[in-house]
Amino acid sequence: MAIRIAMVAGEASGDLLASHLIRALKQRVPDIEFFGIGGPKMQAEGFNAEWACERLAVHGYVDALKRYRELSGIRRSLLRQIRRERPDAFIGVDAPDFNLWLEGQVRSAGIPAIHFVSPSIWAWRGGRIRKIARSVSRMLCLFPFEPALYERAGVPVDYVGHPLADVFPLHPDRDAAREMLGIPPESRVVALLPGSRQSEVRNLAPVYLQAARILHERHPDVSFVVPLATRETRELFVEALKGFPGKELPVRMLFGHAVEAMTAADVVLVASGTASLEAALLKRPMVICYRMGKWQYRLMKRMAYLPWVGLPNVLCNETVVPELLQDAATPEALSDALEKWLVDPEGCRRLEERFSAMHLTLRQNTAEKAAAAILPYLSRSSEWKPSHQPA
Repeated sequence: MAIRIAMVAGEASGDLLASHLIRALKQRVPDIEFFGIGGPKMQAEGFNAEWACERLAVHGYVDALKRYRELSGIRRSLLRQIRRERPDAFIGVDAPDFNLWLEGQVRSAGIPAIHFVSPSIWAWRGGRIRKIARSVSRMLCLFPFEPALYERAGVPVDYVGHPLADVFPLHPDRDAAREMLGIPPESRVVALLPGSRQSEVRNLAPVYLQAARILHERHPDVSFVVPLATRETRELFVEALKGFPGKELPVRMLFGHAVEAMTAADVVLVASGTASLEAALLKRPMVICYRMGKWQYRLMKRMAYLPWVGLPNVLCNETVVPELLQDAATPEALSDALEKWLVDPEGCRRLEERFSAMHLTLRQNTAEKAAAAILPYLSRSSEWKPSHQPA
């Protein structure tokens, strides 16, 4: 019988991460089979998607509450299938709110449950580690400071690095990115990344444009590129630009191409999240900005453990790039912070050195390391002998 693994990945990032893992596992165990919830990249690797990963995408607490019954129904249907078919293991890729309950049920049924991508217990809601300890057979972490947290709680854990560090070059080709986007080599460019979700763009586009106007008044040679992920987010940014008095701003919108835009830019204004880590791996100076609903911000701030929200600062364990959040994210403050990078080449050089060291720490050949950590749980694999006893 073929080795079979049930998997759940949520959203596009989980789909990409899981597709790399599927490929790495297939190289070790060619006849392995996968089923569950996934996206097109996983399906391209032979994954049998019972549900599309887009079904799990929720935007904020309100959306999650509205869709609770739908998501709970999907999860219970998958659990019934797993109990009936009894795969060799279950792998939950990110999506902790969906996966941790499922992993606990699967593990109780005697099936190993591996979670790939640690929840941000180091940032907030650290009490979740008790639930994690009950739910998972093994945790696979992307960041080097995470394993110690799980070891203290008695959770089997591996540090596997971050997949973006494997994909992004150590020395990004800025000239090639500018040539691709038609940006003159000598021009000064600021990349504006207001987020991938509609709520983020709605909150951030006006303040981004006001900051851009102030910066352009001080430095008329500076232009702006705005990569937007979807038609909906592009329409929101266009509306913000239409209602903006400074229509003469040299703003160019792009369909996608966020990585190229950041690579080509002199400095990046970025919403907190994975994009800030991408900017760091691309060795770009940045200003991190975020705004959300007042009550949600107060709740998260009260539950936070660290003085930073941006991954570059968290990973460096100090403030290496400015973070302007909520009421502090004024147009004047944002333009001042961007301008400091534009006029400080030595500071940019030192930051590039820090980000290069971070890149090397995170570059661990993630898919291969994750596959090696999972294989001992596949007891029926004739091609692998366990090197340790599964939890």
